[in-house]
Amino acid sequence: MIKENLDKEKQPTFTEQLRQLFKRPISRIGAALHRSGISANAITVTGFLGTVVGCVLIASGKLTVGGLVISFMAALDGIDGAVARAAGAVKPFGAFFDSVIDRYTETLIYASLTWYFMSVGESLGVILSIFALSGSVLVSYTRARAEGLGVQTKVGILTRVERMAVLGPSVILRVPLWGVAIVAVLANVTAVQRILHVRQLTSEREDQDG
Repeated sequence: MIKENLDKEKQPTFTEQLRQLFKRPISRIGAALHRSGISANAITVTGFLGTVVGCVLIASGKLTVGGLVISFMAALDGIDGAVARAAGAVKPFGAFFDSVIDRYTETLIYASLTWYFMSVGESLGVILSIFALSGSVLVSYTRARAEGLGVQTKVGILTRVERMAVLGPSVILRVPLWGVAIVAVLANVTAVQRILHVRQLTSEREDQDG
């Protein structure tokens, strides 16, 4: 049974499939940026600052432009790792820093959407944004906490890449309520999926040890 779960974990997620699909062009971009002297952390900070600009635009009601900006910055997120690999190593702090910045950027996006919904009197949007944020945080937290227990969990239908793939277009098309509604439901479903998966893995490990 444990082997079956491990095999399931080895199946590539949507995020991993995207990385494989764009691996070559992203690696070339990363190598070019590294040769120009740009560091991975500089890319991470640039993406964060760009997201701040996009969020300000969203909060002020400029949804299409703001959505384009945060979508571009989300796409930029995969390049910092390529720059680090081109430098010869992915440093532990760099990976940690990137993960923390990812949480900040998502929080800012939901905060800007909450501000926008408040400004147009859309109370349902405010509520859904809160649930979307909590679900997104829990998806990341369950994985991190599981790793602290010595198990890996990447299962679930809405990881960060999928969340941005939903939010970005919904904001660009000026239907952000639909975007946050989908994330509010499916991000929390993903968190529950990971909780159940970790419960299964730890139970089977205990049975094997016992």
